[in-house]
Amino acid sequence: MNSIEHFSCPLLKDDHQQILLAHGAGGTLSQKLLQQLIWPHFDNPLIRQQHDGAMFDIDGLHLAFSTDSYVVQPLFFPGGDIGELAVNGTVNDLAMCGAQPLYLSCGLIIEEGLEMECLQRIIASMQRAGQRAGVQIVTGDTKVVDKGKGDKLFINTSGIGVIPAGRNISPMNCQIGDQVIISGGIAEHGMAVMSSREGINFGGDISSDTAALNHLVERMFAASAKIHVLRDPTRGGVASSLNEIAQAAQLGITI
Repeated sequence: MNSIEHFSCPLLKDDHQQILLAHGAGGTLSQKLLQQLIWPHFDNPLIRQQHDGAMFDIDGLHLAFSTDSYVVQPLFFPGGDIGELAVNGTVNDLAMCGAQPLYLSCGLIIEEGLEMECLQRIIASMQRAGQRAGVQIVTGDTKVVDKGKGDKLFINTSGIGVIPAGRNISPMNCQIGDQVIISGGIAEHGMAVMSSREGINFGGDISSDTAALNHLVERMFAASAKIHVLRDPTRGGVASSLNEIAQAAQLGITI
């Protein structure tokens, strides 16, 4: 059984002088980059929430705002594509704040030479994903970079949603005695992308589980008000997510 208990583990200083791929992988180096370099410069009460999005009040509305960038290769993989992933990812970041996602932006950085048919498929996939999630893509930007200076296509999506009254979801809310519930399989998306990119056959059909989770989250809240923390494991997977929650709450998680 998974449980929460008191624990404290300070981060060690990172002596790397250059950015490594691992700094973007969502693990220990990613956290050190944020905590030691980025967060100190942007320090403010919303950054200190250490959440999947910023939560704030405007004119009586409790809102969540989030952004994420997607650089996955290949652009199409078993079970999805970069466009669907971009919509689902930001929808899920908002849902993990307890918000009901409403509107997204879409920023495209396109490498010269990308086939129009490929881009059309991805945009259509984003539109379908938005419909399934019940959100609209309402603004965005497009940039084209020289051939060889991109990786076919990068996508940034930002989103905003409304947090219903009475909801207070935060990794800092983790309490002793809380139980960790995982709603699906582990590493399915990462394995699907890696097997497609590297041409590795793991045996059996491995497919990405990318999906918008906001409707599932609403059913969870309808079933119970005793939800303290939500997290959608992406880069770094379940292990990194649990470590981030434990660090924010200054507790340990026993698996």
